[in-house]
Amino acid sequence: MANSLMPIVDLSPFFLGDEDGKRKAREVIHEACSRYGFFQIVNHGVPLDLMSRAFKLSKSFFECPVEEKMNCSPLPGASFPAGYNRKPNPSYEFAEYLVMLHPGSTFNVFPANHPQLREVMGDLFNQFAKIGAILESILSESLGLPPSTLQEFNNERNCDVLTALYYLPATENEKMGINSHRDVGCITFVLQDEVGGLEVQKDGKWIPVTPNKGALVVNIGIVLQVLTNDKYKSPNHRVMRPNGRSRNSFSFFYNVSGEKWLEPLPYFTKQIDEKPNYQGFIYSDYLQKRNENKLKRAAGLEEDLGLSHFSLTKSIENH
Repeated sequence: MANSLMPIVDLSPFFLGDEDGKRKAREVIHEACSRYGFFQIVNHGVPLDLMSRAFKLSKSFFECPVEEKMNCSPLPGASFPAGYNRKPNPSYEFAEYLVMLHPGSTFNVFPANHPQLREVMGDLFNQFAKIGAILESILSESLGLPPSTLQEFNNERNCDVLTALYYLPATENEKMGINSHRDVGCITFVLQDEVGGLEVQKDGKWIPVTPNKGALVVNIGIVLQVLTNDKYKSPNHRVMRPNGRSRNSFSFFYNVSGEKWLEPLPYFTKQIDEKPNYQGFIYSDYLQKRNENKLKRAAGLEEDLGLSHFSLTKSIENH
């Protein structure tokens, strides 16, 4: 069931120039994005040894005493919480995370006693950014658009974010890792360890995303949902804490800048005589609405992430 929901797409044809392989991969990706908003990729170009080292180093960091980890908390006055963070309500969500902005950002904070972690996360960041550009081209063609369409729209890379995450094992009363939500940005890449815990919602059911060694999970964000006028879906997903084991993962958010104007592209409205499902808005306005709704959220309930505020159909739930 998980395999049918989560197709595993081999990206090697895009590196080898295999045109038939490219066509087949685009068809699978288009179907997955239209129905689920999730798929996995292999032979994506990220070295396996880099992914292995990243897991080893992040696990070593997160197993340090809290006092030691707090030494690389976000800088005072930073515009974004780069550095070590803990969920504010540990009785509900046991997640710790280390946030990295672009490798050249002066806001990045890393532990002095884990010098290799900065280098490895920087390498991972750059590798994910390369895959993001490749996926944008593939998604453009999957949508029937010129290959450069999404890259030309999202041509700034200063808002991408890499996060290393750590979850404690589940307890009898506490099993949630991250609440049900949809991702912001264009594309999210998830590198999960063998423990699993990631689940995607389809037709009201939660289906585990089975870990596959060397694979990356690709998740469509709300930006692409808006641009495609709901042709591609940004899915509800969550993380359940595993039994008896901690969980490590990395998430890379291939973002757009806060000043970007978002609205359905004319390819999916005017040019095919369809009405837009969203009014145009500035991305930062959406993020503000999203944060306001998160603050209002009662613990344990699914989030309304604010996209309904800009909907022209008023039928969006929990975006």
